Amino acid sequence: MEWGSKTHIGKIRNKNEDSFYVDEKHGRIFIVADGMGGHNAGEVASKMAIEKVSKFIDNNINNVSLQNENEITSLIENAINEGNIEIYKQSSSFENWDGMGTTITMALFVNNKVYLGHVGDSRAYLLKDNELTQLTEDHTLVCELVKNGSITEVEAKSHPKRNVITKALGTEINPIPDILSIEVDDGDIIILCTDGLTNAVDNYMIKDIFLKKSNLQEACDFLINEANNRGGVDNITLIAIRYRHS
Repeated sequence: MEWGSKTHIGKIRNKNEDSFYVDEKHGRIFIVADGMGGHNAGEVASKMAIEKVSKFIDNNINNVSLQNENEITSLIENAINEGNIEIYKQSSSFENWDGMGTTITMALFVNNKVYLGHVGDSRAYLLKDNELTQLTEDHTLVCELVKNGSITEVEAKSHPKRNVITKALGTEINPIPDILSIEVDDGDIIILCTDGLTNAVDNYMIKDIFLKKSNLQEACDFLINEANNRGGVDNITLIAIRYRHS
């Protein structure tokens, strides 16, 4: 496995509320999280999420059958639920953290598949055979409006409520995550990113840069620099993983 990763505060925010996790030991767990809330609450929520989720999976993955898709799916669901419970509990206990929450998008590589767990509007993409496919669906108000035909995808890009999230960890007792799995072939690239990237650069540029740059770290660096060149209005986080058959 090969990967690149980078996070940046951007040019406007006074703190970075994004967090990410790279499983450097095993190369199987990768997570991005975009926190929200007043004071330092967003930063607390995103860090809490990646710590709880990654630790839960590490501690329990040897107790599930890696040949059983249902058991792997349950492992991810339970890990995300553990993260949510902790954030929700801390949010209720400390006034300064009241209302804090975070998105989470994670990838777990098992055998020749990648399993994705997703809550919020951070995204996962697959770059395969020179084509970029968005794997996750944004949990946002504008996404719901597009789905029910109230607005078009073009209108969604400039909608005044385009940043309103409809689901996040820590904001409700049991937000049900989206879980999906796909087969990956040698050389496929999985991309995880927060909306600080996707609100600044389009899918075409993401695809183009990863096709042009053979080094994943160089591609991550370039895209985050480009997001900053286009205003850097949000924190920006990006992980790219090139799958290799072991």
